[in-house]
Amino acid sequence: MLLSLPNILTLSRIMVIPLLLASLFLPGTLASWIPLGLFVAAGITDFLDGYFARLYGQTSKLGRFLDPVADKLLVASALLVLVGIDRISGWVLIPATIILCREIMVSGLREYLAELRVGMPVSKLAKWKTAAQIFALCFLLGGPAVTQYVDAIQIGEVLLWVAGLLTVWTGYDYLRLGLKHMMDDGPSVQS
Repeated sequence: MLLSLPNILTLSRIMVIPLLLASLFLPGTLASWIPLGLFVAAGITDFLDGYFARLYGQTSKLGRFLDPVADKLLVASALLVLVGIDRISGWVLIPATIILCREIMVSGLREYLAELRVGMPVSKLAKWKTAAQIFALCFLLGGPAVTQYVDAIQIGEVLLWVAGLLTVWTGYDYLRLGLKHMMDDGPSVQS
């Protein structure tokens, strides 16, 4: 199943990361338009991989593992490089850090709960968080090139704060669910 269309689309999201990061160092407005285009294309593959997996009955354990990993790698990479090139700075580092910390926490929590055979479904609020986060990153990646039409950086910063607040809320919800299972006095599994 590695070479199924859904998995290829998911893997393309991981493979685009170095291109996206390198393109931020191109001259002029190319350093905004190309990363924005790559990020949007990666977002489209995120929709399409799930769509085709369901359409062709090609859902797999590998796909269920790779999809959220690809998403987290793409978002984390974009946030880190935007910090590195000063499109995220000052107070806006707070929501960026919150987003990164929550992603790590939720990944660990999902891993822990999977050992207990407990599912952790994505909430509607978490989907709104993801949407705010993706739009924020689009505006921040487009940055200077898009600013001739709208104040892309300011819009991106506001959306990153919205995503950060939703991140705290959804992170708390997930942690509360996880703690309920962690506080159970049943046998523990250690690594």
